[in-house]
Amino acid sequence: MMLVGEDEATAILQKLDPEEVRKLGAAMFDVADVSEEEVGSVLDDFVGRARERTGITFDPRPHVTTVMNRALGPEKAESVLARITPTEAVCEIEMLEWLDAKEIAQMLNKEHPQIAAVLIANLDPAVGSQVLELLPEASQPDILHRIAKLGPITPEAVETLRQMIQRRSATRAPTAAGVQLGGTREAAKLLQGARKATELRVMPKLFKMDKDVAKAIEEAMFVFENLLELDDKNLSTLIRNVDGDILTRALKGCDEAARNRILGSMSARAADGIRDDMEARGPMKLSEVLDAQKAMIQIARNLAKDGTIQMGGGEDDYV
Repeated sequence: MMLVGEDEATAILQKLDPEEVRKLGAAMFDVADVSEEEVGSVLDDFVGRARERTGITFDPRPHVTTVMNRALGPEKAESVLARITPTEAVCEIEMLEWLDAKEIAQMLNKEHPQIAAVLIANLDPAVGSQVLELLPEASQPDILHRIAKLGPITPEAVETLRQMIQRRSATRAPTAAGVQLGGTREAAKLLQGARKATELRVMPKLFKMDKDVAKAIEEAMFVFENLLELDDKNLSTLIRNVDGDILTRALKGCDEAARNRILGSMSARAADGIRDDMEARGPMKLSEVLDAQKAMIQIARNLAKDGTIQMGGGEDDYV
């Protein structure tokens, strides 16, 4: 960056995310006294990496979506795709990326909960969690509920929000199609990033407000892979409470490392029995595996609610 011209450096910076700009800017202050040999080494490394780049790309989404729908049916395919599809930037309210959580919360403090929901859904979940916690506690369940229920946002609404933030007329005309914001996944990510106390305070109120939405958020907050994060004691307790048939079907969909982690919490005899059962069953439908994993998640959640096991999530609070 220090070697290229000002115009080129400016063009590069405009393509970076805010956090990348901060890190790169700080690093640029630290390279004033580098040697000629170091400069040459950096340029050689850059040229080598540039040669490895390729412009050949393709979008795997249509193929994956088609295969999942044919294999699982629309309803189960939608559930799986919701968990594995990479998130995308869906609403271009650029100024939000340059504000910290406190500034955004102050801006939203007196706004309607629907406006707060749309803007928070547009944030990175880590930042959105902070903003949610900084807003009045009484409004947090309502905002989370609205985030979970968000759907397509009209271009006019996006433009109004952009003007509210930037306090000036937008320079770009809105596109013809609306943009998708929010959803239960986004709401779940916000709660996962918040402190545990926030989750314990907000979720009961949300269940009273909308049981279906609250249940969907709860399911999205904890997936099968999270079971692997349990310590040995809690994982062993969970496995003892899971029926052998459910465990066998659930493990059929795991990779070897995950399977060994779970079987390692059992006695050698019991683990060998599960392995023999998996081998004897042969190929199994993915839908059966997903149903079994979902059953294990529900068992773990029930055990956590009655205090039998301790599950992570968010930042731990101690008293």
